[in-house]
Amino acid sequence: MDAWLEDARAKLAAEVGDEPARYDLTQAEVDELLELARIAAHESGERVNAPLLCYLVGLAHGRHGGSLSDLVDASVASSA
Repeated sequence: MDAWLEDARAKLAAEVGDEPARYDLTQAEVDELLELARIAAHESGERVNAPLLCYLVGLAHGRHGGSLSDLVDASVASSA
């Protein structure tokens, strides 16, 4: 994680009263989310869909848990 993202993560964690480490991303999660953003931007034809779809996947993951990979796969399958 680069310095800018680490700083944003720390600020987010402080805002909600969590430890920054609770927001660590594995390399697999980073890769999965970047691929999701790429697909959303290119297949939909609208770049703004990339962060919005990533947010929706994050909401689903936070509210219901489960595999991030499965949620990404489901969202791409439904948007293709």
